[in-house]
Amino acid sequence: MRIAIATDEVGWHTRQLQAALRARGALGRCLDLADVRIDTGHAWHGLALPGFGRELPDAVLVRGIAGGSFEQVTRRLGVLHALRELGVPVYNDARAIERSVDKSMTSLLLHAAGVPCPPTWAVESPAQAQQIVVREAAAGHALVLKPLFGSQGKGLQRVGLVDGAFRALPPLSRGYGGVAYLQRFVPPVAQPGFDWRVLVIGGRAVTAMRRVSTHWIHNVAQGARVARAELTPELARLAQDAARALQMDYAGIDLMPGPTGPLVIEVNGVAAWHGLQRVTPFNIAGALVDDLLARRCAAQVPARRA
Repeated sequence: MRIAIATDEVGWHTRQLQAALRARGALGRCLDLADVRIDTGHAWHGLALPGFGRELPDAVLVRGIAGGSFEQVTRRLGVLHALRELGVPVYNDARAIERSVDKSMTSLLLHAAGVPCPPTWAVESPAQAQQIVVREAAAGHALVLKPLFGSQGKGLQRVGLVDGAFRALPPLSRGYGGVAYLQRFVPPVAQPGFDWRVLVIGGRAVTAMRRVSTHWIHNVAQGARVARAELTPELARLAQDAARALQMDYAGIDLMPGPTGPLVIEVNGVAAWHGLQRVTPFNIAGALVDDLLARRCAAQVPARRA
């Protein structure tokens, strides 16, 4: 089998996936979606994928999609949509990635599914956003302002009542694309503070870690240290419910301890696992590949060639 690993960066994660595929008799070839052409004269399916000639891959494992203009990202996601329509298993497919990369849609779907999350707002009006901040501050709350499409803890700011003082909303044109995505800040229950990352593969929570930091942002990319965490039934259930709500093949679910129990903060559809692997006794890339091959590829019926 020839598996395309959709990625804009070749590194540790892609090497792990390629090694896991080789161990199972499959070939993993890295493919940047920016390099894929729609060319209706090239082959029966209308796609030209570097490294695959006129053929389609047997599956696509999505590891990363490069940023770009709205048009560029739309076209790259369109390639993933087309591959799914052509009968190629895409893991996670474009629909799942769109649900998870847009934090406002993630929050909406989690809320609709009854998954416990902090109160969340997403508005384009600066006046409405400032009203929310003022109202929450009057009730004694801070809010976290996040870029709608951000990752790795970049661009996060606290607004509202922060350390006893009012902090106003910054201009939304500076790094937030004109959208205020606001989530009520969950104060730490211990010092140093922590959150959990739970990895769900094929609908089942398989491993977890704590991300511990003296800073209120707990991303490993922002300096948090990782520690092994017990995957309790409650954490597993919430993570699985979150992944199911967004229809993910695999997902990294971020949760925080709240006043009445864990709260789901974010769902990562292209989750990194370098830190998690350090505290996990089995090979995560191997588990991902096993699920792709056994669950998705075995059940897929290829599209008929014209």
